[in-house]
Amino acid sequence: MSDLPDLPVTFRPARTRVVLLTAAVAIFVVIMTVALQLEQLNPGERVSFILTAALLSGVLLLLSRPKVVADESGVTVVNITGRRHLQWPEILQVNLRPGDPWVFLNLSDGTSLPALGIQPGIARQRALADARTLRALVQARAIPEPQGPSDGPPGQSQG
Repeated sequence: MSDLPDLPVTFRPARTRVVLLTAAVAIFVVIMTVALQLEQLNPGERVSFILTAALLSGVLLLLSRPKVVADESGVTVVNITGRRHLQWPEILQVNLRPGDPWVFLNLSDGTSLPALGIQPGIARQRALADARTLRALVQARAIPEPQGPSDGPPGQSQG
């Protein structure tokens, strides 16, 4: 297929990521400024302000982490706290149904893996295009089922 992107390709919710990273920096700066400007705070209280700022910013950084990376060896799904690499044949189906918060990958072991790197939140059209692209990549790299010597049902030979 000529319309497939060159590998590796990374899918991530760019607008959501920008909002989260901007909020993380803004929250950190505001809380740090407050902690340093309030003269009545003792050193322990200042440290608690700083730790709170770091904790809140850290949570927002974790939320901005999801991505899906497709390369020649397969697909790596990076979610909020986990990472999983899948070989191409392990992925049976790429689903993004109306109302789904993100893409789900149906796997050959009978499970489904959420791929938070493609989510229709702020940029729905982008997520739909990314899901179609990932689906096309999976289909292009799927291993075809072996064909028997005949085209008929198993156990019957053409005669």
